[in-house]
Amino acid sequence: MNKKYIAHSFNRAAKKYDKIAIFQQKSGQHLFKLLSIIPGKTILDAGCGTGYFSYQWKLIGKKVIALDISSSMLKVAKKKGAANTYIQADMEMLPLKNESVDLCFSHLSIQWCDNLHHTLSELYRITKRGGVIAFSTLLEGSLNELKECWRKIDNNSHINSFMNIQDIKAICNIWKYKFEQQCWLTIYPSLITLLKSLKDIGATYLKKGRTHGLMTKNKLNKLALYYPHIGHQFPLTYQLLFGILYRE
Repeated sequence: MNKKYIAHSFNRAAKKYDKIAIFQQKSGQHLFKLLSIIPGKTILDAGCGTGYFSYQWKLIGKKVIALDISSSMLKVAKKKGAANTYIQADMEMLPLKNESVDLCFSHLSIQWCDNLHHTLSELYRITKRGGVIAFSTLLEGSLNELKECWRKIDNNSHINSFMNIQDIKAICNIWKYKFEQQCWLTIYPSLITLLKSLKDIGATYLKKGRTHGLMTKNKLNKLALYYPHIGHQFPLTYQLLFGILYRE
């Protein structure tokens, strides 16, 4: 992972992110509702983005630490008064003391980390005994419609690969945990809208490097030809894992 490029990608997306991140907000609401009754005062929102959920935690009386790798995302979060404290940092190197928060909340962020075991270990380290680490991430099979279309066009890497649930379970076996898997289907009115949405939320960074060449009209036409759709309905599937680790 090139964290510099990841930060740059989300920096560019920051100003318009809240208006278009509908899937991110709705899916994150599920994780939030699972945890909102959990006692404890101090919350770390790891990979907070524009502070959408930081603000919800703050509204129910929590002391919120908003942490993100993107300075522009944090700037938006700070402007809306989403948290009590703002930290620009990498989730894999948390600048927080051992057992310093009651709950770690991380929605759709850990897939941008190099080492899942190390990332979860860091979140575990800073969580107080009796607290929880709650996260969501994309699983293998996400964005599959787009991935399959690209395979018919060239051999380049255009879509990120995601871990499968068995590998994540193997990593988490050293802790007490609970998992829930869900499939979310999003619908777009056109292929261009679908592609623009992915770009505008900052999710186009490729783990294995950039694609070769720009999107041409010819490639776009081929994508439109191969993409599965009915009329003006272009589906895109997300496979999600909601996980809770119990700090013992």
